[in-house]
Amino acid sequence: MDPASQDINLNSPNKGLGADRSDSLSDVPVEGAVGNSANPPPPGLTEEEAEELRTELTKVEEEINTLRQVLCAKERHAAELKRKLGLSPLNELRQNLTKSWQDVQTSNAYRSASATLDDITHSEAYKKTQETLSQAGQKTTAALSTMSTAISRKLGDMRNSPTFKSFEDRMGNLKYKVVGQRGNGDPGSPTDTTPTQDNPSF
Repeated sequence: MDPASQDINLNSPNKGLGADRSDSLSDVPVEGAVGNSANPPPPGLTEEEAEELRTELTKVEEEINTLRQVLCAKERHAAELKRKLGLSPLNELRQNLTKSWQDVQTSNAYRSASATLDDITHSEAYKKTQETLSQAGQKTTAALSTMSTAISRKLGDMRNSPTFKSFEDRMGNLKYKVVGQRGNGDPGSPTDTTPTQDNPSF
């Protein structure tokens, strides 16, 4: 295929094809081509009206793209101003949560629930339940106090018993045998390892 026979129009659907093949593709529709018989205008519209609507659609889409670009620029500018003012996303979140909580507190559902809770806390059943629980807590405290007093008394009695006294004496004797007289404050005991001036430790 020689270069002279190739279609050099880059917008042509036949680009790069030789002249011998161009006639076989001449009946292939090209998308977006005006007056294309494969895409007839909708019923009730003439070809000219359809072309006007396509032109208007193109303009509207261009305006949408322009508005998107303006919105992005405005958002960047707002973010820059917030940064200069020291407003971080965390501060914004905190403010949003505070505002949301205030909105919840002023909502009818919250007020209704609060009123219901107030009604419950002022009801006779609630007061009786609270009184019963208070009495149960007082009785439990008294029982625990009595039990701890009884345990203390038993431990005191056990300490004064002859068996415990005998055990205590044996432990004292064992201590004397292990520690020696040093336990009594005798500085000359042979087990004393505290250094003196003559024998300093480094």
